[in-house]
Amino acid sequence: MALLKTKNFELAVYTKGNSKSSKLAIVIPGRLDTKDYVHNTILVDYLADNGYLALSFDAPGIWESFGGIELYTITNCLKAVNELIEYFGNKPTVLSGHSNGGTIAMLVGPNNPHVTHIISIFSHYGISDKPEEKRIINGAVISYRDLPPGTERTEKKKKFELPLGYFEDGAQYNALPGLKKCHKPKLFLYGTRDALIGPEGVKKAFKESATPKFIQAVDSEHDYRLSPHIIEEINQKIGEFLFSTDN
Repeated sequence: MALLKTKNFELAVYTKGNSKSSKLAIVIPGRLDTKDYVHNTILVDYLADNGYLALSFDAPGIWESFGGIELYTITNCLKAVNELIEYFGNKPTVLSGHSNGGTIAMLVGPNNPHVTHIISIFSHYGISDKPEEKRIINGAVISYRDLPPGTERTEKKKKFELPLGYFEDGAQYNALPGLKKCHKPKLFLYGTRDALIGPEGVKKAFKESATPKFIQAVDSEHDYRLSPHIIEEINQKIGEFLFSTDN
């Protein structure tokens, strides 16, 4: 694990590839997920093998990044991605994210001039609403995540007490306005068996986005990290997308 200090954060990163590469790829984990989940590390490796300086990171305040859980907000996630792009020299950058990470990619990508491609994997264009009252304990939402590498549902899990401020902060964000005006290549992937992020939300983001844009179905549940063949399929789809749209 390496710590990287941007303007405002100390972020734990998983990095592969040539530091002198002319292009950067950032793989953004889902909500409360870690860079060390296998679908993130394998995608980083795949992109590095295809000429990118590639990385994934733990968001501010969670897993191995510095700070308390109060740092974990959508605003800070957006800021962290922009600061990482700047840290690595404002290279032409591909943003890819799963679930909430894809939402972050859709929010940052249209507005950052250095982003060239946006990849959304099983992602909604908005942030989740405030959770049910029964999940709220002492002003926080209790959530559990499998331990890395995330190839299976682990009996022991990491517990998070996510402040309600996360949801209040996230409520201001919607990726659709930016996507409607964004003429960067965009790839939308949806899982046909995804019970968390249904295909309709992905299809709406695709429909309202400016061209060029592409959408593909994957026969998968939401947590595709559990299926090695799905990881490989999605990486191949990403590779084909980047190859066909890289000018």
